[in-house]
Amino acid sequence: MSDMRRHAVSSSTIASIGYDREEHLLEIEFVNESVYRYRLVPESVHRDLMASPSHGRFFNTRIRDKYPTEQVD
Repeated sequence: MSDMRRHAVSSSTIASIGYDREEHLLEIEFVNESVYRYRLVPESVHRDLMASPSHGRFFNTRIRDKYPTEQVD
């Protein structure tokens, strides 16, 4: 189980988002309770994701299928 601190967001698809600056690791919990980690994500991408008016749309266009991904149990 992840010990990364995630922050709740207002989104129809994403429940919470966490980021480890040292590891460049983005962790996203979706509303269906699945959790995925995205590796090698620049801090600027995390910052833009958090500032985006649509977290789901930003995820689909800028993160999904673009970074090494693993599902967290």
